[in-house]
This record gives sequence, C-alpha cells and structure tokens, in this order.
Amino acid sequence: MSEEKIRKAYENGEFDNLPGYGKPLKLDDLSSVPEELRMAYRLLKNAGYSPEENQLKQEMMTIEDLMKSCDDLVEKERLQKKLNEKILRFNSLMSKRRVKTNSSVFKNYGSKINSKFS
Repeated sequence: MSEEKIRKAYENGEFDNLPGYGKPLKLDDLSSVPEELRMAYRLLKNAGYSPEENQLKQEMMTIEDLMKSCDDLVEKERLQKKLNEKILRFNSLMSKRRVKTNSSVFKNYGSKINSKFS
C-alpha cells in the first residue's frame, strides 16, 4: 500500500524538486567508530550532540575532580579559571542548539549523572 503511494508520487514527479535531487549522498565516515556503536553515534549526531560537547563535559568533570583533591590554593584558582572557560564554551555550544543549561533541572540532572560515575 505505501509502496504504491511512493511509486505514484515518483511517477507524478513529486520528488523531482527535492533538495539534493540527482546529487550523490554525503555519507559520514564512520570507519573510526566501532561497528556496534555506529547506530548510537548516528542517533546522537542527528540529535545535535557533538564530539566537542562530549569532550568538554569530560574535561569539566576531570577539572572538578582535580579541584576536589587539590590543597594548593593557587592551583585551585587556576583550575577554577580553567573550569570557568570550559563552562563558558559548553554553554556557548548549548545555546547554539538552543538548550538551556542554567536551569536547576539541568544542574540537578548533571549532578546525578556525575555521582553515578563517581
């Protein structure tokens, strides 16, 4: 039934004016992603998550861990500045995707996830 509708639409030329018609598909190079993770990677990418975003989250968590174990006040200040820079960059990425990161819900969710991994 649906195949028949698609065939009729094709015969009527309803697909002729689609963007990219007649051009080769741009396929992602997923050769560096393990085969069993490719579907998840593609879903995250299509949802707007980026490797840079993930990297920033990991760096922020690492800096926070270093700050917890640091006794040197000068070093702690340096780490705090570095963390602030990462947070600003992360918030910038999120604002481009129109995701609000300042809400208490986001912070609460983030702290719950961090505690699960700690």
